[in-house]
Amino acid sequence: MKITPSKLNTYTMFKLPSAYFCGVRTKHIDMDECIVTVRHRWINQNPFKSMFWAVQGMAAEFSTGALMMVKIQESSKPISMLVVKNESTFTKKATGLITFVCNDGQMIDDAINIAIETGEGQTLWMTSIGTNEEGLEVSTFKFQWSIKVR
Repeated sequence: MKITPSKLNTYTMFKLPSAYFCGVRTKHIDMDECIVTVRHRWINQNPFKSMFWAVQGMAAEFSTGALMMVKIQESSKPISMLVVKNESTFTKKATGLITFVCNDGQMIDDAINIAIETGEGQTLWMTSIGTNEEGLEVSTFKFQWSIKVR
């Protein structure tokens, strides 16, 4: 089954309902990048009239994780995946539509190939950058993913 934005959005509704109700939506996914958006609304706000940091984190993590899922599916191997660390930086208030982009597809390919060849688990740091409607960066999230062939 091919992973598409529509299927990912349905997945969030049933498996990640907090992300779905906060407005996290996948807009684009291919072998190189994943684009996820979330709009600042009442349900995902903080007391400072901007988007709560954890909602940004859900969208950012999903952009990295969905890309990882596509790559694992493409490999046809039973590979487990888990976030083991994360870091974030906030540079501007997140208001309006925030777009998170992860374009670490090649890095995932390399890690999966090494994991398959060696049978050893691999870790990789993936980045998702969030920008507002004016194209200004509002936050950057880095997630350290661990993968292992089962």
